[in-house]
Amino acid sequence: MRMSVMAWAMLLTFVAAVPLASAQEMHTASPADLDAVLQQHASTSNADRDVVLGLLEREEVKKVAGAAGLDLRRAASAVAAFDGPELASLAAQARQVERSLAGGQSITISTTLIIIALLVIILIVVAVD
Repeated sequence: MRMSVMAWAMLLTFVAAVPLASAQEMHTASPADLDAVLQQHASTSNADRDVVLGLLEREEVKKVAGAAGLDLRRAASAVAAFDGPELASLAAQARQVERSLAGGQSITISTTLIIIALLVIILIVVAVD
């Protein structure tokens, strides 16, 4: 009697565990999928970082930063610390300024304010860390 109870218990345990194991397999990502996602994230982050650093190298930005008393070397080194939403936001602002400058527009008050805001955000984050 005791042996049959143990056999039934083992059978029920096995039957209960098999669906759970197969369900877990369906939700796992392959290593190739994970690598692809990580590569995409790294690529996007590098592109965003390059946009911000490229903007900081422009002569117009150097003039505005100098007039505002902001240190561009410190800001450029701080860009390496950014990631995720902060970096994406900075890159979006940098792209907006690049479009304004590339379109042949002279620096207007709004572009100047965006540049100063971008630099101040970078320096504040560096100061907090």
